[in-house]
Amino acid sequence: MDVLIIEDDVLHRAYLNEAVRAALPECGTVLEAENGKAGEKLARENRAAHIVMDLQMNERNGIEAARTIWKERPDTRILFWSNYSDEAYVRGVSRIVPEGAAYGYVLKSASDDRLRLALRSIFIEAQCVIDREVRGLQEKSLGKAHGFSDAEYEILIDMALGLTDKAIARRRNLSLRSVQNRLQSLYEKLNVHQSTGEDEAEGRYNLRTRAITIAYLRKLLNYSALERAERELAEWHGGK
Repeated sequence: MDVLIIEDDVLHRAYLNEAVRAALPECGTVLEAENGKAGEKLARENRAAHIVMDLQMNERNGIEAARTIWKERPDTRILFWSNYSDEAYVRGVSRIVPEGAAYGYVLKSASDDRLRLALRSIFIEAQCVIDREVRGLQEKSLGKAHGFSDAEYEILIDMALGLTDKAIARRRNLSLRSVQNRLQSLYEKLNVHQSTGEDEAEGRYNLRTRAITIAYLRKLLNYSALERAERELAEWHGGK
C-alpha cells in the first residue's frame, strides 16, 4: 500500500508522514505533494488509491483536487484533514464525493489516536469517518436538517459579499428573475424580508432591508467561509 499526502505546510506534512507510518505498518511508500495541483499530478502518475489531503491550499485547494482525482478514479479513498469545519467546506466536500466512496473528514484539532484510527478505518476497512462537528453540518447540507439548499447558499454567499442582483446573475449564469426568486426564498427563511408593493411589482427589493440582510449574513457566516468566497470572487473577476 502507498499513501499520498497533499499538504502545503511542511511541519504538517512531516506530522502526517509519521502518523501514516505509525497507523499503517502495511504502507510501503509515502508520497508528498505541497499543493492540490502537484497532488493531482502525483495521484495520476502513481495511481494513488489512498490520499490524506488538506483543504485550504494555494495553487489548487483540496476540494478542487479531490474532484479531479475522484473523476479519474472514483474508488480512491481520501481522508480530508483540515482546520476548517465551516459550512462552505463541508458543502463543498459533500457535493463531490462519489456514491459508495470511502472517505473521511477529520479536524486537525483531533487527537493523534483519532487520526490514526481514521487512517486505518478508511484505508484498510473502507469505512467513512467524519468528525461529529463536521457531521452535523454535513447532514444539514444534505437536507437532513433545516437549512439552505446549495443554490440558496451560493446566493447567500454572494449577498454577503455585497454583489448586486445583476452581478449574481452573471456570476451564477442565471436569469435576473431566477436570482430574485432565490433571494425571496432566502428573505423568507431569514425572516428579514420587507418590501413595498411597488418594489415587488418591479422585481426589486427595499435597499434598507438589503443592507440589513447583508450585515446579518456576514455575522451568520464565519470568517474563513467569507475569506474563501472573496478569493473565489477575485478569481472569477480575473477570468473575465
